[in-house]
Amino acid sequence: MIVTIDGPAGAGKSSAARELARRLGFIFLDTGAMYRAVTWAALEAGVTLANEAELARIAHSIDIKLNGSRVAIDGKDVTDAIRTFRITTATHFAADHPGVRERLVQLQREIAEGANIVTEGRDQATVVFPHAECKIFLTADERIRAQRRHEDMQRRGEQVSLDEVLAKQRVRDQRDQTRPVGALRKSGDAIEVHTDGMTPEEVVNRLEEIVRARQKGE
Repeated sequence: MIVTIDGPAGAGKSSAARELARRLGFIFLDTGAMYRAVTWAALEAGVTLANEAELARIAHSIDIKLNGSRVAIDGKDVTDAIRTFRITTATHFAADHPGVRERLVQLQREIAEGANIVTEGRDQATVVFPHAECKIFLTADERIRAQRRHEDMQRRGEQVSLDEVLAKQRVRDQRDQTRPVGALRKSGDAIEVHTDGMTPEEVVNRLEEIVRARQKGE
């Protein structure tokens, strides 16, 4: 069974999807981490992110491994390194690159082959897994999303103002909705869940209800 969770930045997709997968006993697929990984690898290699040929080369040459909440590139754990504000604000180069997206979509489908997975991102229900058995669109008010991301960054010791996070998020939202490939769109058969005012546990409880009902054919 494939469960897709799409939605805008800061909606809490990764944490909710990870916990949902744990409860269900499914594999968790963090597709956003894959684009971050390509971005990190390119910057580490001194590649200019606007250089499309080099960015595509990086995407095809590195070995990305996802193990629960951990992310590794060529055997090196980069879980924390790919979550910095620097990587967050630069990932759009990889996300907007048709060649990079083609490669990562291929990897995502290979991981899901014959497995039970919960996968989260921007285009999981619309592009990567259009025939998924259960599709969820997770969203929240833009300020609430920015506050969540700001708190995450503070916990990691990054000194970034809430206003800066909100401004960058608005740019990212606009880019995600208008990008030529893999744009953020709600699938027509997705169930929309607004997380405003909900605790993380309440969000996962709601998602689990949706999946369990779908498993029963309701």
